[in-house]
Amino acid sequence: MALDLSGVRRVVEGLLDDEVRLWRDSDGASGDELDEQTGELRPGSGAAALLWEGPGAIVRPGQLSSIPSLDGVVAPYPAQTAYQALLPLAAPLVMADDVLSVSRSARDEQLVGRRFRVVEVAVGTYSVVRVVRLEVIS
Repeated sequence: MALDLSGVRRVVEGLLDDEVRLWRDSDGASGDELDEQTGELRPGSGAAALLWEGPGAIVRPGQLSSIPSLDGVVAPYPAQTAYQALLPLAAPLVMADDVLSVSRSARDEQLVGRRFRVVEVAVGTYSVVRVVRLEVIS
């Protein structure tokens, strides 16, 4: 007997209250450019392609994730990698170094305009949502 998760999927996707865009630089020409006046990295003028635009959620887990070091001591991830994206299963598969930008957020208006680089794609895919780890770009 198969378990019907369509109702759960609708509820979870209803919680994805950010509007995000997924970009991919397939030829390596669209790296960030340094604004020498402010010291900030800005999106480059290269050939990044918009892959997808739709609902998602950029979240910061309640406590920092930890990674085991080689000698078994656990160390916290740096703060800039403590973000995760929750994406609907309808979104295309994400690759490391893809960029997510936030165009609207109902929860946190400070996320609007922020850009994140995908650093880990294998955090988890569940029956209702895909989870990827991010680092802040700007």
